[in-house]
Formats: sequence, structure tokens, C-alpha cells
Amino acid sequence: MPVEKIIFWVCGLLLLYTCVGYPVLAWVRAGLRPRLPRAQDIEPTVTLIIVAHNEAARIAGRIQNLLALDYPRDRVEIVIGSDGSTDLTAQRARAYEQDGVSVVAFESRRGKPAALNDLVRQARGEIVVLADARQRFDRDALRALVGPFADPDVGAVSGELILLSNGGGTPVGDGVGFYWRYEKFIRRHESLAESTPGATGAIYAIRRELFEPVPADTILDDVLIPLRIARRGYRVLLEPRARAYDHVAATGQEEFTRKVRTMAGKFQLFARERWLLSPFSNPLWLQTVSRICLRLLVPLFLSAAFLANLFLVQDGFYAATLAAQLLFYGAAGGGYLLRNARRRFPLLIVPYVVCLLNWTILVGLARFLTGRQSVTWDRATAE
Repeated sequence: MPVEKIIFWVCGLLLLYTCVGYPVLAWVRAGLRPRLPRAQDIEPTVTLIIVAHNEAARIAGRIQNLLALDYPRDRVEIVIGSDGSTDLTAQRARAYEQDGVSVVAFESRRGKPAALNDLVRQARGEIVVLADARQRFDRDALRALVGPFADPDVGAVSGELILLSNGGGTPVGDGVGFYWRYEKFIRRHESLAESTPGATGAIYAIRRELFEPVPADTILDDVLIPLRIARRGYRVLLEPRARAYDHVAATGQEEFTRKVRTMAGKFQLFARERWLLSPFSNPLWLQTVSRICLRLLVPLFLSAAFLANLFLVQDGFYAATLAAQLLFYGAAGGGYLLRNARRRFPLLIVPYVVCLLNWTILVGLARFLTGRQSVTWDRATAE
């Protein structure tokens, strides 16, 4: 068989497995051998930690949201870490100290992982809940999040992030929302079968005793911390009833900024935590390779399949596959031109978002290799 055909079919099958095969496999595994945790309505002591930088406009609303949670107030410790804020974040948070909120103001900005290393070490709760300033929790989110910890085999629990449409949003938001629903489908079934690698940074909880300090320049603490817990033999679950809410990215640029940082963090993760690629060291090897590692290689698979297809175009079948690829990329180009339009064009926007997300992988790799991706987070757009 010509090498071009081998490349085309190997890349095509790997793409099919990554995008369709693995989600189906996760669904089948969950259906055949579900492992439901022994969740109960328990009330362990909880420390809620928010690390914020220049969030003066949102911090009061966020604290009010946490204070309104349906959970015994005397069993919840709320800690706000101001990571080198230069605005009124710390001062506005301190207005709630009479409600039992603790505020730790770090003089210099070091990034979320360094702040977490300090704050988790001082936490008093049996369970530590990590979240961001931007999102909001359901009133019963905390109860749902801690329930699975009644099972001693559970070491970390991720809540579910619900992305809401922007009232004046664009079709890009619809495409991103579709991708996020696809992602949650996979995570939900990974969790039902065994464990899901990583958590949603907007809402996840861990047993405090299992926390291991992470390098201060870690980009994806919400992936590394749960994976280290899984390595110690504990399950990492997704609890869909523990909901946090955010808005989808309103523009391609906003989503691009967020995803580039995530992709750079994934490359950093595999470069440092080599044990993740070993089936003998990583109990979640199948999930890690299928859902994280292979996705980082999708741009390579797409490019190689396209180039190989060019050399096979004389064959009628391969002429058709090349035409299909050109049609897809043409639709993506149309989606790019209409990315800020108010009217919805799903047949154009979905290919555009797929290409956008794959482009973020390449940019994320470049930023990781050149050390240009900072651990600190800056908003993608003004809000």
C-alpha cells in the first residue's frame, strides 16, 4: 500500500477515534459497568477558596453568592485570596469579615497556584472547594458537591459548569456552547464508569488531606491537582447537580485567549508529569491519552490527512474525500467572515469553531515552547 494511503487512513482513523470513537467508548463503559458513588447528604466542614486579581467589580456579588449557599454557616469557611490586586478587591472583600469571610491580601501577584499552596495549607475544612470570582453557584451546589465524599474512595469532585448565552451574543457563542456540551457528555460518562481526568476550575472540591502543593507556575491546577489525587488511588468524579454558571465567550477572540492558555497548560502538563503517559503509573491512562493527549495531536492528524489526500486525488474515492475537506475548510472560512454576525449560520460557525479550537492548540504549543504563556490570567475582553 502506498505510504500516502497509510498516512491518510491512520490519521483518519485516529481522528475518528478521538472525536467520535472515544466518546462512544466512554458511553458504553458507563452503561455496562457503572460505578455510582455512595453519595449521602453529609455536612463535613468545608473551606471555600477564591483567588482573585483585580476583581473589585465582582467580588462583593461573588461573596454574597457564597454566603447564600444552602449549607450550615458554622461549617463553612470562606477565604478570599487577593493575588496582588491593585484595585479595591481586598478592601471590598473585607467588608464581609463580620460575616466570617477571611481575606488574605498577597502583596505581589504570583498566580493562582502559588496562592492556593498557601491558602490550602491554612484551610481548616475537611473538604476544600476551589472556585473563581467570575462564576456563580446554585444555592444547593455545595451540598451536591460534598455528597460523593461520603464514599471513602472519592478524592475529588468536579461540579458542572453551565454556560449561558449572552443576551447580545454572536454565533461564536453557540459554537462554543455546543463544544462544551460535547465535552461534558464525555466527562459525565467517564465519571460514571470510573474517573474523569481533571476538573472544572470554576467549581471543584478535594479532600484537604490529599492536597499536594503544585509548582508555582502551573497553568492548569484544576487538571494537575485531581490527577495527582487519582494517582493515589482515589476516584475523581463529576457531580452534575453541583452547578456553577458562566457566560459563553461572546467573540472568537475571547474564546481564543481562553483556549490558548488551556492548551499551553496541557503541553506543560505532559512535559512535566511524564507518568501521565505510562499505563503502569497513571490509573486514568486511557482517559488521559484519549481525551487530552490525542486531542493535542488533532492539528497534526488533519494536516497529514489533507496533504496525503492531495497525492491520492486521481482516485475517485480520494477525490471525494478531498472535496469534503475543502468544503469543510471553506465553510470554516465563511464562519470566520460571519463570526460577529447576529444571524445564526450553524453550518458555517461549527466548522469555524472547530478550526479555531485547533488553531489554539498550535498557538498554545508555541507559547509553551517559547515560555510566553504566563501563569497569571488576564481577561480576554473588557467587561
